[in-house]
Amino acid sequence: MIAAVRGEVMVRRPDHVVVDAGGVGYRLTVSSETLKAVPATGREAFLHTELVSREDSLALFGFASEEERDLFCQLVSVSGVGPKVAVAVLSGGPARELLRAIASGDAKRFQAAPGIGKRTAERIIVELREKVAGALEEEIVLGEDGDGDPRALARDGLVNLGYAPLEAEQLLDGVDGGDAEELLALALRKAGSGRKAA
Repeated sequence: MIAAVRGEVMVRRPDHVVVDAGGVGYRLTVSSETLKAVPATGREAFLHTELVSREDSLALFGFASEEERDLFCQLVSVSGVGPKVAVAVLSGGPARELLRAIASGDAKRFQAAPGIGKRTAERIIVELREKVAGALEEEIVLGEDGDGDPRALARDGLVNLGYAPLEAEQLLDGVDGGDAEELLALALRKAGSGRKAA
């Protein structure tokens, strides 16, 4: 499998780039977010990749970060979301913001992407919400130094998901939990219920 491509940018288009790596031109479909990170034609680029195999085709997708590639893989695992729709979703903003939207249950954020209706947007939330929260909890556990304050760790986790520090503090107000993971999960649930009420 092709995991990454490094080489000279030969072609730069709104939906794809061609990178010359070792004399082979790789055509990579990219989101508009990744395209922002691709340098001008003639310059060197490095992109993480994902090869999607279908009965009648092989398609290579390029990503500026591993986080975006991971989110792409999660999106295409959702029923009704193909690679093209996943790229359209990723074009809607930085991967971190999209993860925050999933964690907080913001289905409308995904309905803005071409090819995604209300049901598909809600399916993305339902199928990926726990995975996204779980990944963030792992980050927090890895970041714990044994005597870290659980509330501070949960706040850092919310900030990593894209919440402003003040917003993270407000979400943690009145939330009781034994450890950082529990506090984070409760704060995200509070964020989701607050959005529904609005």
